[in-house]
This record gives sequence, C-alpha cells and structure tokens, in this order.
Amino acid sequence: MAFEKLGPTFIKLGQLLATRPDLVPGDFIAEFKKLHDQAPTLPLSEVKQVLIEHFGKNLEDVFFEFNEEPLAAASIAQVHSARLHSGEKVVVKVQRPGIEKIIDEDLNVLYTLADLLNRYVPEAKLFNPTAIVDEFFKSLALETNFIVEANNIRKFQENFQFDVDVVIPEVYTELSGRRVLVMEMLEGIPLSQKQALEQEGVLPEEILKKGLRTYLRMVFIHGLFHGDLHAGNIFVYPNNKIGLIDFGVVGRLNDKTQSAIANMLLALSNEDYDRLAYLYVDLAPYTDTVNVDRFARELRDLIAPYHGLTSQNVNLGKLLMESTGIAYSQGLVLPSELIMFFKSIVTVEGMGRLVADDFDFLTAALEFADELIAERYQPKKVVKELGYAFSDISSLIRFLPRQVRQFARKMNSPDYSMQISIQEIEHHRRSMETSSDIIFLGLVIGALLLSSSIVIMAKADMPYFLGLPVISTLGYIFAGFLGLVTFYNYLRR
Repeated sequence: MAFEKLGPTFIKLGQLLATRPDLVPGDFIAEFKKLHDQAPTLPLSEVKQVLIEHFGKNLEDVFFEFNEEPLAAASIAQVHSARLHSGEKVVVKVQRPGIEKIIDEDLNVLYTLADLLNRYVPEAKLFNPTAIVDEFFKSLALETNFIVEANNIRKFQENFQFDVDVVIPEVYTELSGRRVLVMEMLEGIPLSQKQALEQEGVLPEEILKKGLRTYLRMVFIHGLFHGDLHAGNIFVYPNNKIGLIDFGVVGRLNDKTQSAIANMLLALSNEDYDRLAYLYVDLAPYTDTVNVDRFARELRDLIAPYHGLTSQNVNLGKLLMESTGIAYSQGLVLPSELIMFFKSIVTVEGMGRLVADDFDFLTAALEFADELIAERYQPKKVVKELGYAFSDISSLIRFLPRQVRQFARKMNSPDYSMQISIQEIEHHRRSMETSSDIIFLGLVIGALLLSSSIVIMAKADMPYFLGLPVISTLGYIFAGFLGLVTFYNYLRR
C-alpha cells in the first residue's frame, strides 16, 4: 500500500523485487506480488500534448482516426488505437506526460535511501541495496525508451522472418520515437479472452504447441526471449497462427547461459540435484564460501516432492524462483538474465494452463530438445563457430612468441622486480605489529616497576609522597597507565 501511494516508480520497483527471491525476504515478496501495473486512464487532452510535441504537428495531420478511449493504461504509458491516412490500423503507445521527471526524482530518493541503508543498517548490506537500485535503474531506462522497444521488435522480426506461424507487428519507424511508439494492430484475439480458442478452425493443442516452440526457440536458438509472455501478450489467429506484442522487457542469453539452462532442464528431469547445484555455481561469480553438497541437498528438499506433477499441481517457474533464494543464502549471486528466464517460465506456465490443465512445462520442453539441438548444431552454425575458434587460435599463434619475448626481456632486466600480494599476509602483519607493540609496552612497564622499586630500596635523601619517594610514585602511576593502555589494545585486537 505504501508503494502504491508513492507512485509509478515505486510500483515498478516493487514488481521487480517481487521477482527477486534471491535478494528480498519471502514476506516482502508476498506483498510486492499484490502490486499491479495498472493506472487510471488519462484524457486525450493530457496525452495529446505529448503527441503534438513528438510529431511537431496536429494529430489530424498524422492520423485519419484516433480513438480517444485507450485500449490499456499502465503506470508509464497508455495505448490508443488509430488509423493512418493510408488506411492501416495501428496502435499508438504514448508515454504519460511528466513521467520521466517523476522517475528521475524518485530514483534520486531511492539512491539516497540505499546509501543510508549501507551506512547505518549493517544487516542491509547482505541484500546490497545500491545494486538493487542500479538494476532497477537500467531496466526502467530501457522500458521508458520506446526506441529500444522498437529495436527489440525489429530483432524479433528478423529471428522469426521465416516462421509463418508467428506474427510480429510492424513498427512505423518514421512515426516512432523515445516517447511514442506506433505499431501495426494485430487482428487476432488475445489468448486471455475466452473466445480466442473458440474461433472456427482453432486447435487449442496446436496453439499451445506453437507457443511453447516459439518460446523455446527464443531461449535456445536466438538467445533473445520475451520477458513477459503472458496470455494477454499472445494473439490467436483463426488459422492457428500466434502473434506477439509488448517487447519492452526482453532477456538476452549468451552461449554459456543457454547451455547451462538446457543442462538445468535435463538435470531436473533426471532429478540430478548435484549437477543442478554445480550449474548454479558455474553461472555465479566465483566464491569459495559455497557448500555445494548442502546446496544440492536444499535444492532436493525444495524440488523433489513436486517432481512429475503437472502445472495444475505445481509451478516449476515458481520453484526455480525460490531456488534462487537458496542460492543466495549459499553466497551465490546469480545473473539477472537467469532470474528473468525463471520468471518467464512462470508466465509461460500460466499460458499453458489456459489451454491444458495437465500442461507440464518440463516434459513439453524436453520433447522439443532434439529439434532445437539439431537446429543449433546445423553445419552452417558449426562451421561459423569453428571459424571463430580458428581465428582465436590464429591470433594466439601470431602474438604468443612476441609476448613470450617481451616477458623474457622483462625477466632479464636488472631492474626487474616482482610484486606478490597475498591477502592473508596483511592480516598476519597487523597481528605481528600489535603483538610487538604489546611486548614493547610490557618491557617499558617492567623497567618502570623495577627502577621504582630500586629507588625505594636505595633509601636516598629525596622528597617523599605517601611514604614513597616521589620518583617511585610517578613511576608506579605511569606503569599503571601503560598497563591499562596495553590491556585496552589487547581487547581491541
């Protein structure tokens, strides 16, 4: 409720945190999941100013028709339907007026809060609040720049240009910009509407098969996947084609992460939790604190009871999201793209449940494995990757002798010196310095006590205080003071 009152930036932040069980405690995630990216619609009179500033002309000069009632409204933008003078039906995504200023002000507040948490709340350092705000800033910067979304759409069009079963909307680049995005209006019916699967000629199983196959191709072939593939973003056509919209949030996977995800699915299907644990370790930055055996055991305790159940009884994506929390408790910081992949499985399983109650994502994904692997390792791609490898080897062969010669010259130089830095040495150095200081003070204290006692025994003619020579009294007092200093340094060490 507090985040809702704070406005769109905090709503977005809460939605991000709801997908990061590796960073945020479970009680907070349960609350953040209640946040919905919905906002009251703005009248056209308010949105119109943004459109006029963008186009530099009146709406009538750009659109033949412009529907004043928005199709949808979110915290950052709202969408209107329109028709161009050439007759094409389009949707216009327009940024809410003043939203960038609000976001900038809110981000400054968030960075200040993160800095205060780091300084004054030691327990917060475990969750690295500054890193959370950094990640949020990057995702929000991409989401509020419609040029980035237009480029994402272009890339998806290239990836599916030869797939006749997948429709990606055209972008009217000449009409689009940072704050306005004009796209082709898809003629299908959103899968979230009941009548989508009731169209004549539509086979629900075929729609599910094509939707899952499209998603898996994004992940394992293209390395670029839709980050929010819920039923509202999938359109169903009467001829069993599917259309996709809303490309503001996408995930990007490199070859290493793609291979790791494929092996994770295989490990899950075989209940090989040791292998699954090592895959997490390989993807995370190196750390020597993780206990892999205990990590694998905790993964088994989390996932094993649900193995083999359909999504009607269990949500695999939710389990994988929870597993990231276990990974974090072991000191592993997983890459954000892996977290986004797990989150995308949650939405894909939601899509699957609309079509088939017994939908099992893992089983369905493995059915496509042979086809995907065959496509990934087709001769052209293998030759291309071998070409990269030979190029690297060629560069190594060319430059290695030169580097070896330079190293040999450096070694033979009379001024050569080698610096070795060992982290534990610094700790031992400080311990030795502290010990030597204590020993030195002990010697001084011993000398003061001994000399003061000798003066007393000498019974020389000198001033006395409290029955003791003044010099002896001062010696004992100074020795006592140094003794307290030594004891304090010992406790501090």
